[in-house]
Amino acid sequence: MRLGLTATLILVRVEYFFFLVMIKQILGRLPKKPSKSSENREFGGPAIAPSNTSSASKSTSDFQSNRLGTLNNSSPPGLDSAPHLGFSHGMKPTQVGNPKLNGSSVPPPYEALPTFRDVPNSEKQNLFIRKLNLCCVVFDFADPTKNLKEKDIKRQTLLELVDYVTSANGKFTETVMQEVIKVVSVNLFRPRTPQTRENKVLEAFDLEEEEPMMDPAWPHLQIVYEFFLRFVASPETDAKLAKRYVDHSFVLKLLDLFDSEDPREREYLKTILHRIYGKFMVHRPFIRKAINNIFFRFIFETEKHNGIAELLEVLGSIINGFALPLKEEHKLFLVRALIPLHKPKCLPMYHQQLSYCITQFVEKDCKLADTVIRGLSKYWPITNSSKEVMFLSELEEVLEATQPAEFQRCMVPLFRQIARCLSSSHFQVAERALYLWNNDHTENLIRQNSKAILPIIFPALEKNGRNHWNQVVQSLTVNVRKIFADIDPELFEECLLQFQENEAKAEEIKTKQEATWKRLEEIAATKATSSEAVLVPWAIPALASSG
Repeated sequence: MRLGLTATLILVRVEYFFFLVMIKQILGRLPKKPSKSSENREFGGPAIAPSNTSSASKSTSDFQSNRLGTLNNSSPPGLDSAPHLGFSHGMKPTQVGNPKLNGSSVPPPYEALPTFRDVPNSEKQNLFIRKLNLCCVVFDFADPTKNLKEKDIKRQTLLELVDYVTSANGKFTETVMQEVIKVVSVNLFRPRTPQTRENKVLEAFDLEEEEPMMDPAWPHLQIVYEFFLRFVASPETDAKLAKRYVDHSFVLKLLDLFDSEDPREREYLKTILHRIYGKFMVHRPFIRKAINNIFFRFIFETEKHNGIAELLEVLGSIINGFALPLKEEHKLFLVRALIPLHKPKCLPMYHQQLSYCITQFVEKDCKLADTVIRGLSKYWPITNSSKEVMFLSELEEVLEATQPAEFQRCMVPLFRQIARCLSSSHFQVAERALYLWNNDHTENLIRQNSKAILPIIFPALEKNGRNHWNQVVQSLTVNVRKIFADIDPELFEECLLQFQENEAKAEEIKTKQEATWKRLEEIAATKATSSEAVLVPWAIPALASSG
């Protein structure tokens, strides 16, 4: 009886278990309430972005950009909306196309367009715009084996655009200008590749030994730069119309590219910036101010920039064209930006261009010589001998353009610095300072003011002639001494007597100091075994103070 009851209970429990399993399966098939994250996916929210970007391969992304360019061409914005276009200057290559514009994720084929010879004249402008849009596709050059056919098509198209702009015989319309700036912006204003020498302030000569980093996309970039250069230089480009697109924002982005590590790119940028400065007169003050700001960041913040030499080269041409009398703005630029550029460690990378700019200012206004020479003295290097040699070379160029009145204002602090250079144990510094007397103009200035100059530098000349370790420095010193002896023999003898008197006094003081120290050592030695303090007589400090 009990066994039958137990078996019945077990059977009931098993049936109940299977019943619960069936209920659970039925409930699992019912539709669930959608969560917030799933709603975002359904309506194209942030959660879909990674899947979209990952679903399209790199090869397809290269073709996508042509689609939007074609659509923009079909309905160009009006004049009022042009300055506010999102793609006008900083359009990223990934924004040029959308893989689902036509409801399909397959990008359009990248095919060559007809040549300009194959279409009538009435269709050439439309074909020109279509070719511009075709070149808005930016290819990945990190893999040299990727998209070879498409890259060649774009290269040939860019070359055709260069020829078209060069041979144009009619004013470019606003629509054309808009498309030109778009294709230039898309191709040039790209994310900068990370630099391997980041966060390091290297000595200039270390940087010269480094191999420059060449941009792998240069086969396309070079033609884009050439195309834009010819567009800006073309007489068919109306500056009044083009300034709406070559605006302040565009100029700033162009200036940012000067930090490129590729010297070929910086060379093109230098030429293009000079052309823009010449053609767009309305932008001239802004360009000077923007360059000024780049210099400020370089001098006082980063001390890192690859394009300072090229910017200074452009400025040298600009300064050469300054009207006289110089504006106060230009003088402030000299004092606040150019002279402090002598401070950074990497001065050798751009010193030649900087020296040219400084000399141009002095030649334009000789009264600035005093300002420049005192500025050089302020930033004169103390421990960097190679920079000292550069400063002396620049100083000679400045003195070449200095008039006697300005020379007299600064000659005392100037020749105190030159005397320190003459006394340098580094033979190149002393030698370069002595070479100043080989310049006829500088020697004439020194001759006219020898009574003030000779007493300052005579001790350095005399010590060099007697004790300098380098034979060339000794020989040059003898020649300079002879020049002063011929100019004013009486003054030379006075300086020699004064030097000998000072040397005798110095020797006497040195002897007294040595005697004092010897006496102290003897007193200390006699009381070394006892704990008694060593008392120094009042006469000993007196002797020491007299030295």
